[in-house]
Amino acid sequence: MRPAELNRLTVREAADRYVELVRAKTLTGALSMSTAEVYARDVATLVALAGEGAVLDDLTGEDVDAILLAFARKPDGRRAEPTGGLQSASSQARFRRSISALFKHATLAGWVQINPMAMATVTARERGGLRAERRALTREQAQGLIGAARELGAEPEVAAPVAKGRRRPRSDQRTESRDALIVLLLSTVGPRVSELVRANVEDFYTNDGVRYWRIFGKGGKTRDVPLPGVVAQALEAYLAGGRPETADKALLLSWRGRRLARGDVQAVIDRVQRQVDPAQRRSVTPHGLRHTTATHLLADAVDMDAVRRVLGHSDLATLGRYRDELPGELEVAMRSHPLLKPPDRR
Repeated sequence: MRPAELNRLTVREAADRYVELVRAKTLTGALSMSTAEVYARDVATLVALAGEGAVLDDLTGEDVDAILLAFARKPDGRRAEPTGGLQSASSQARFRRSISALFKHATLAGWVQINPMAMATVTARERGGLRAERRALTREQAQGLIGAARELGAEPEVAAPVAKGRRRPRSDQRTESRDALIVLLLSTVGPRVSELVRANVEDFYTNDGVRYWRIFGKGGKTRDVPLPGVVAQALEAYLAGGRPETADKALLLSWRGRRLARGDVQAVIDRVQRQVDPAQRRSVTPHGLRHTTATHLLADAVDMDAVRRVLGHSDLATLGRYRDELPGELEVAMRSHPLLKPPDRR
């Protein structure tokens, strides 16, 4: 039941209390750390858009509409361009779920009299219409990024350009082979960024001469994915000389020997992108590289169930969200139509 008295908290006060509650749920296993941090980030965005001094109970359905649309038009800070790109439809849907959860709790806790989400009129169609640029890289863009990563990993002794006024990193601070491995894993295997940063050295094993990565995914599910030869070589090079000596079992470490965080991965991608020919360069997020993996595997007629297993999805229907259109793909498909090929004369 709703508390008898209303507690007129400011948006900031309500957000702080709610985030504290969300993070407490990670201690009981009710929420994962990564999910809790997503909630915390979205609630912080709500505070910025609504105004931290505003009283939570004073927000109306119109205010919520304005906040949702403001978020949709908010530049995506994960992109390299100064102006960024608009928020994707999935990011907008996630943000809406996050603030809906906050207002649901606020209603039960007596912070608001009426849940303003019930009066919001912004529809999914309106928000989806603001979708950002296609996320998957074209084949040329992806090959440019992979090529830059391979060159980076093959020549770790060559120092990367250093901005004026900054010191060149010491030999024990070099991260070329690690950065190459990160980009190659994201571009060819397509893991979730949370799966990548959670990976430990012991998760990689060899069976019949093939290197495998045992990926610990959502819901406690695991999948064993074979690594392409080039990626396996990059892994060996990193383990042989690019990984700091430490007792930490994490695969990906900073030069100080600490496990990388999710936010560090985007910085690595952007750093490798700067080595790509400008004609092939386009900024991309870790999730965009997951889209790239799915898109090109499916475009090359790789079995859909195999792609599903690589990405760690429970059913084939989910692949539709990861399959982006590629320029010219319909023309290629029609030119190589299987029913128009010469008959096999064996």
